[in-house]
Amino acid sequence: MKNFVNRFCKVILNMAVLFGFIACGNNSSAVNKQNSGKNGNAKKGNGKVLVVYYSQTGTTEGVAKIIARETNADLVKLEVKNEYTSDDLNWTDKNSRVNREHDNPNSRNVELKNAVIPDFSSYDTVFIGYPIWWREASWVLDDFVKKNDFTGKTVIPFGTSMSTGDGTSGNRLKKLTKTGNWVDGQRFSSSYNESEVVDWVKSLKY
Repeated sequence: MKNFVNRFCKVILNMAVLFGFIACGNNSSAVNKQNSGKNGNAKKGNGKVLVVYYSQTGTTEGVAKIIARETNADLVKLEVKNEYTSDDLNWTDKNSRVNREHDNPNSRNVELKNAVIPDFSSYDTVFIGYPIWWREASWVLDDFVKKNDFTGKTVIPFGTSMSTGDGTSGNRLKKLTKTGNWVDGQRFSSSYNESEVVDWVKSLKY
């Protein structure tokens, strides 16, 4: 009788241990599943991105399209109401439009067709592209930066030129906006290659 009681107690004890392992296993699975769900819903990337640019010859446009592709961004080309002709852009002609505008800042009233970007507040990061004129961002961008609020946004300028300008070419635009977190920009030559644009985008922390 005593042996029977001992064997019975051992069976009960083994069953208790077995059910304990099963319960722990089920709880562990539930926790892992819950954590997996949280990770799956985590926000990826750097928020909504916009690449906005002005390009007359197509150089800045080429860089802008690479950036937009690499960042999965929306792309907007700014359009001038009173468009520049090739003669207007001839900086070697002292009487050309760009020379007159450069020499007389008060005459730089370049109005854009699409200065105000729809749903602009939804973007977290804004890349701004332009040709570099006289070592600065083209004043064609002035209308755009004045009419949009960059508060809370990371702003990344980039410019293109044949031989002049650098990463500080966007400083004038920054002063015009007085809002946004502006980071150092980048200058690309007119003979840029795609890999250098891609490498620059990958190096950014925003």
